[in-house]
Amino acid sequence: MHIHILGICGTFMGGIAALAKGLGHHVTGSDAQVYPPMSDQLRAIGIELIEGYDAEQLSPRPDLVIIGNALSRGNSAVEAVLNQRIPYTSGAQWLHDELLQHKWVLAVAGTHGKTTTSSMLTWLLEFAGLKPGFLVGGVLANFQQSARLGESDFFVIEADEYDTAFFDKRSKFVHYCPSTLVLNNLEFDHADIFADLAAIQRQFHHLVRVVPGYGRIFYPQQEAALEQVIEQGCWSETVKTGPQGEWSTRLVKQDGSVFDVLYHGELQGQVRWDLIGDHNVANGLMAIAAAHHVGVPVDVSCEALLSYQNTKRRLELRANIADIAIYDDFAHHPTAITTTLKGMRAKQPKARIVAVLEPRSNTMKLGTMADVLDTALSEANEIFMLQPDAVQWRVTDKVPRAHVGASVDELLVLLSQKLQPGDQVVIMSNGGFGNIHNRLIDVLRRQYTD
Repeated sequence: MHIHILGICGTFMGGIAALAKGLGHHVTGSDAQVYPPMSDQLRAIGIELIEGYDAEQLSPRPDLVIIGNALSRGNSAVEAVLNQRIPYTSGAQWLHDELLQHKWVLAVAGTHGKTTTSSMLTWLLEFAGLKPGFLVGGVLANFQQSARLGESDFFVIEADEYDTAFFDKRSKFVHYCPSTLVLNNLEFDHADIFADLAAIQRQFHHLVRVVPGYGRIFYPQQEAALEQVIEQGCWSETVKTGPQGEWSTRLVKQDGSVFDVLYHGELQGQVRWDLIGDHNVANGLMAIAAAHHVGVPVDVSCEALLSYQNTKRRLELRANIADIAIYDDFAHHPTAITTTLKGMRAKQPKARIVAVLEPRSNTMKLGTMADVLDTALSEANEIFMLQPDAVQWRVTDKVPRAHVGASVDELLVLLSQKLQPGDQVVIMSNGGFGNIHNRLIDVLRRQYTD
């Protein structure tokens, strides 16, 4: 079958393309911007990529078009699909119909930590010899890919609540029908899609409703928003994590680099790993508990986490130039920003932390959470922020300490003037941020080596 994918260079749709290719289909695709790393990954496995959305790319006529949720009516390719009556579907629906309905699905949902927890869970199953398939919204460092079919009945998926397609406004995760469901947390986000927290909770309850009776749902104790979701109705076993939950942790080192795993208060094992921070301890506990549900012993999971490599763009060290460390992080929600900077403070308690933030998400552009940004950035000694035209509020009104640039070029000039040896520079964005990471590295190399 010839499958053509519109919006193929996003991590999710790129993963769909790789899975379709693995199933033996002829796969082509297009995107508004064909860019690495996904473009390189797709070309490496033999997928033809087209820049833009002209209608001519649908000739010869594909058997099926998978349409990404970034596309809408008025797009030339979308209009051609409809006018020519070419069969079409969404990525999430295709995934369910062609793959997931035949698998034991382990899904990880929540506002924060989905990618990290999914990648941890995948590695635990792999280490235990279960050879799972997976589709995660990031490049898994232990696998150097974001998706694969696997060789078993198990499939791990990052389950996000964003809408499915212009013709299906349900959250993508309702298509996944997991037997093991992790709910990490729940806060208001995606202000362009959801009116309030209650609207997101409704979608989470739709997800809970499709977990089978034999399935198991893991969520943190004392997470009120998730408790309210469960209270709307639940037909599966629920297991709580956290201090008073069935699964809990005990810190051996306060930075989270060593912690005990307990089940009903009894010691089950100890994790020693390269990660730090309370958020990573919570993510690791969720992964251990979910893996245990499908038969992975706790001691095996603890051993596996010793060799776990964190997902790309999760406080990822990109370079160290003249003792100035440059980190890349996907944080874009105030809670994630807080968590990232606290993690860096735990890692470098006496260093000068420099936060560089692009307000890129639709929620951030609308200013929905602008009032709490200054608090979220409180661990940073210096703050640099982009003020693009699409942001509907003034950065300096909400974050008075921030050095503001109207462009990445301006930010680079400001950074070159302010950075000094010993600085820990944390660049935060859920997009490419104008390639600021590599450009800053080049600036610093010229500055300190010429």
